[in-house]
Amino acid sequence: MKIIFWLLAILISVAAGYWVYKTDRKKAVPYPWLTALLRSCIIFFTCLLLLAPFISVEKNETQKPVILFLQDNSESVADALKNDSVFFRKNATELLDKLSGKYQIVKWGFGNTIQKDTLFQYQQQVTDISNALTQAVDYYRQQNLGAIILATDGRYNQGINPQFMEVPFQGSIYTAVIGDTSSQKDLKITQTYANKTVLLNSQFEIRADIVAARCEGYNHAVSIKEVGGNVMGSSPINISSEQFDKAVAFVLKAERIGLHHYVITAPAADGEANIYNNRKDVFVEVVSEKKNILLLAAAPHPDVNTIREALNGLDNYNLTIKITKTIPADLSAFQVVILHNLPIDNQNITNNKPVWLIVGNGTNIAAINQTQLAKLSVNSLNLSNNFAQYNQSFNTFTLPQNINAVMDKMPPLASPSGNVQAAANSTVLFSSKNNNQPLWLLQQANVPKALLLGEGLWRWRLYEYRFFSTHQTINEVIRQTVSFLAANVNENPFHTELPKYVWSDREPITLNAYLLNASNEQINTADVELIITDSAGVKQSYNFEKNGSAYKINIGTRAAGSYTYFAKTSYNGKSYTASGSFRVENMPLEMMETGADFPMLYTLSEKYNGAAIRYKNILSLYDSIKNNKAVQPVIRSSQESIPLIDWKWFFFLILLLAVAEWLLRKYWMAQ
Repeated sequence: MKIIFWLLAILISVAAGYWVYKTDRKKAVPYPWLTALLRSCIIFFTCLLLLAPFISVEKNETQKPVILFLQDNSESVADALKNDSVFFRKNATELLDKLSGKYQIVKWGFGNTIQKDTLFQYQQQVTDISNALTQAVDYYRQQNLGAIILATDGRYNQGINPQFMEVPFQGSIYTAVIGDTSSQKDLKITQTYANKTVLLNSQFEIRADIVAARCEGYNHAVSIKEVGGNVMGSSPINISSEQFDKAVAFVLKAERIGLHHYVITAPAADGEANIYNNRKDVFVEVVSEKKNILLLAAAPHPDVNTIREALNGLDNYNLTIKITKTIPADLSAFQVVILHNLPIDNQNITNNKPVWLIVGNGTNIAAINQTQLAKLSVNSLNLSNNFAQYNQSFNTFTLPQNINAVMDKMPPLASPSGNVQAAANSTVLFSSKNNNQPLWLLQQANVPKALLLGEGLWRWRLYEYRFFSTHQTINEVIRQTVSFLAANVNENPFHTELPKYVWSDREPITLNAYLLNASNEQINTADVELIITDSAGVKQSYNFEKNGSAYKINIGTRAAGSYTYFAKTSYNGKSYTASGSFRVENMPLEMMETGADFPMLYTLSEKYNGAAIRYKNILSLYDSIKNNKAVQPVIRSSQESIPLIDWKWFFFLILLLAVAEWLLRKYWMAQ
């Protein structure tokens, strides 16, 4: 379009110049071409001002590569550097000064948060490497981020394993490994597994993973005891190799209602310096409510009998089985509903009740999708065989230790064909060996749900007996799924939740509260009061803040000790209360791991085309970065539209041409 304006301006100016030229020749002007040229220029520039008021100008800008220096500012780094702190700071500063001549240098410190103005302080109490890398790439990805220099010991206690994270970064990550890369003598309890809620008089299992390095000759027993009570169980540990790991299990009985605090401890090894990680606290709540379970099946099926047999003999459940084509509107008498091959039409299936959906031949997939457990694009009339595998990262509840061995022998489930995508807040218990798609899902929400994609539980039970002479493991899978749904049922419309029961004295403590109306919908119209009592009996009062449709409060950090809380509210003329307890411990998270994790940092650097070096050799990174062809300046071109009216000289040019033509005509007497 602008070309047309330019052509039009040229045509008008040429026409005007030609007309002046013919006129001045008749007047015998000595140089008619000069006056014609001046007139053409005046008309041309004036037409540009009117027809094309903007001029596009291309600008080229050379952008230096960004080098981001990420310094781990956590307490463990200070312990790793010891007397080398000044030496490392001097060399790191010298490296950045050398790089600043060719690159744009950005310096960040990190721990649990990003610090853009403070480096080499080492006071952060948590390390989250994955968050620091993610924020760095998100912030500078569009600004020619060429390389990241990560100075850390590689020990993280928050976030995910950095070597398994995926960030959209095409540059290089260089790691300066701080600390001793050799393995140190350390025995630790890395993880514990236990159900948060169990039923009275039932047996439950608490498991713990024990990992040891350089503890050859260790011969002690890992024990479990309830706080204020005696030792309830022990498991011997005999270590004969440099690297050792073992899972220990304790089977306990829920004999008393309430919240129980258990402590698992492992005696320190001879010469072990770090004993902070030799202890783990576990909280389990024992409840006594007898739950009514309704199993609705579209037709008689051997899976129905399998579920009945699995729940048989459990005093805490009343199981009712009905064969029906439709789901009753009134389910108020039941706390949990199991639907086998239901619904067969697009019927509301949740009714604000915990539900276990077993999808088989003829199940209405559109109705299942309404639960938002998963996104199903499947055909329930076309079933295919899917062998199930246990999800090793599943930790919603614990299953027998031989679960992997049992699942290896199980026949396939008959599952609907198609694509299955679990919702973000759903947890996968079993997935398909064929395509790794979810088969058995659970969703822990205000109204918990479970989903099994496939028929054939009865075959699982038969095969377990064939190979292991017991039904224990498959029974436990079914029982734990039902327990997961039933244990989360709260008949009280007001309840509170703690994200965890054991807190560090260095982290802020948060509590959540929920209030339901008559339709089981979350509301927060009423005010909620909270009273915290410490072990000395000192009380402090707070008010919950309204957060969305629920309540939330942050009561800050607390000194080590045991605490109880009491929450109360009034709604529609009725008073509701909730109570609980938690423990705060002096847990220096940065001391839970010792030494530098060189293998992880080396793998991370290799993944992102960088290099891993010891912190003492950090100056050597200058040549590596300088010779990295991927870390190069970028020329960015941009088009800029400039208004002609902003060019003052443009008006003076038109005025100058007009005055020049007028003076010539005056001189030649051609006016």
